[in-house]
Order: sequence, then C-alpha cells, then structure tokens
Amino acid sequence: MARKGGPVSAGKNGLTYAEAGVDIDAGNALVDRIKPAAKSTDRSGVAGGLGGFGGLFDLKAAGFTDPVLVAATDGVGTKLKIAIDTGVVAGVGIDLVAMCVNDLVCQGAEPLFFLDYYACGALDVDGAAQVVEGIAEGCRQAGCALIGGETAEMPGMYAAKDFDLAGFAVGAMERGTALPAGVGEGDVLLGLASSGVHSNGYSLVRRIVELQGLGWDAAAPFAEGTLGEALLTPTRIYVRPALAAIRAGGVHGLAHITGGGLTENLPRVLPEGLGAEIDLGAWTLPPVFAWLGAAGGLAEAEMLKTFNSGIGMVVVVAADRAEAIATLLAEAGETVHRIGTVTEGQGVSYRGALT
Repeated sequence: MARKGGPVSAGKNGLTYAEAGVDIDAGNALVDRIKPAAKSTDRSGVAGGLGGFGGLFDLKAAGFTDPVLVAATDGVGTKLKIAIDTGVVAGVGIDLVAMCVNDLVCQGAEPLFFLDYYACGALDVDGAAQVVEGIAEGCRQAGCALIGGETAEMPGMYAAKDFDLAGFAVGAMERGTALPAGVGEGDVLLGLASSGVHSNGYSLVRRIVELQGLGWDAAAPFAEGTLGEALLTPTRIYVRPALAAIRAGGVHGLAHITGGGLTENLPRVLPEGLGAEIDLGAWTLPPVFAWLGAAGGLAEAEMLKTFNSGIGMVVVVAADRAEAIATLLAEAGETVHRIGTVTEGQGVSYRGALT
C-alpha cells in the first residue's frame, strides 16, 4: 500500500500534520499490518512488493503471449453505511473485489491484479486492516494479486468514523478471445445463484429497513443472526468457475447481474436483434428478496431491475453445451439454474412469477 504524506511546519512551535488531523504513524502501522495479507495474494506475474511508487506485473511471466488488457473499477455503494454503523467491515473488502473481477470475467479476461483506495476521516488501523484483509481474501478467491493501493486520511472531507472504498482490477486475455462472441438465437441462459443482495440496491434496502422501524442489531426477519450481519453477506465471486467454463468451450457470453438487475444487464451481452426470455419459476426467490419485496411493497418489475433477485451471474451457452457447462459449474460449487433462452427481438421478457 502506498502511503503519502509528511509533516508540515509553520516554523518553531508551529503546526504539525498530526494537529491537522492526519496521523502518519497510524498509516505506517497499517502498512506493516497488511503486508502479510497482500503477500498471501501473490501469483505468477507479480514482479514487486508493496512500498514502491507503483505496482509491477509481468504479463509474460503470467503465461500470456499476445495479451489484451481489460480494466474495471467499482465501489461498494451505500452498503458501506451498514458496515460503518455496525462495525462489521471485513466483508466489504470482498465486495469491493467482487464488483470489479466479476465484471472482468464477463469480457473473457482472467483477473491479474488489484489496487484499492481507502479514504477516511480518521484512520482506525484495526478497522482499515480488516477491510484490506477482506480485499486480500477476495483477491485470493479470484486468483488475482493485491499489488498496491492508497489510504487517504482526510479530516473535514469525511466524518471521523466514515470511510469510502474504490477498487481497480486489471485482467488479460489472449487476442481474439473476447466475450461476448457468437451469441445466437436458441442459446441457453444458465443463472448462477447469488449469495444475497451483493452490492447493489442498498439505498432502497436502507429505506425499507428504516420504514420498518428496525435497527441493524434487530433479528433478521429472513435469516439467522442480526439484520445488519445478514445484509452484509459478501458478494459471491464467480471468477474461477466462469473461467473454467470459458476454457471448456461453448460459452458465448456472461452477464454480471448488478445495478439494473436482469432487466438491464442481460441485454448488454446480446447482439442487436436478439433478446432473452426468462422463466421466473426456474428458481426460488431467496428469503432476503422475498422479505424486501413484501416489506417495501415492491412491484415485481421493480425487484427485477433493482436487485439480482437471486441470480448473480448469467452464462450464455450454446444449446448443445448447456448440460456439460451446467455440470462443470455445479462441480465447481455453483448453484446453477436453467433460466431461459436467447430469442429474436430485444430486451428481456419474463414468464411466470417470482416466488
């Protein structure tokens, strides 16, 4: 992690940076604590450790011959507010990685390395370390290396306990292997189950919780444990199973179901003139979404364009490869639903109802 800053002085007996609210010693302590976490994410291609002005990565050492780089950046959104309010912060590091690397793999790219940006009002070394250790866990799950980052302590910009996160992931693929490619009428849509709300729609989630008069320490109406803990379940990372499916052949596209839900994300991988028909009865709506829908009085269309509604990734597969790819994904630990097909037309049409 890069840490920038140094003492400022107004002459003898003048001001110090610490008196302005920035604790460089705390930043240095954080670097020392997170070095093992970053080291645990090492993979082929990493060409340097933390502490330089930039992170180094050797594409040839990672096994690429004619690579095209793919980059993605994202955050965690207002899910962070729940983490801040509850003090349960480790999982949002996984969320941060997931939101970036799940996008990369949709392009057909293997995530290679990750950088994070952590901004706060006053640096809490223990809390920040938990976040970065969560980022390292997400990187391990995705097979990418945490090669750098930045911590910015900015009193006056953020309240003392507040923090914000941004993530940056870079991946690569061999030239000519980009996705989507070859999507056609009759292709099968395999839906991979989500682990919960993931990291989109939390402004609406928080509004529903507020209207219900519940605190984060209340018992979750849809799961064991507290409401805050249940809603902080980390985003599922689909990278390794998705890459295995791509390499097996027959995958024409992948859609990460984030903000906009199935309604807006699936069309992003469909060529002009093609749409998708989805059978809403092909999977059971997870309890968290059933509760949100009922508690918020949400129309089905609103659910489908705000939340993932239980499907975190859609794999578009040639019909004659659908069974084999579904088996491969299931053996890799995914819960797979055959949710529909690619059709003539445009956009997403639904049959049945969410239940």
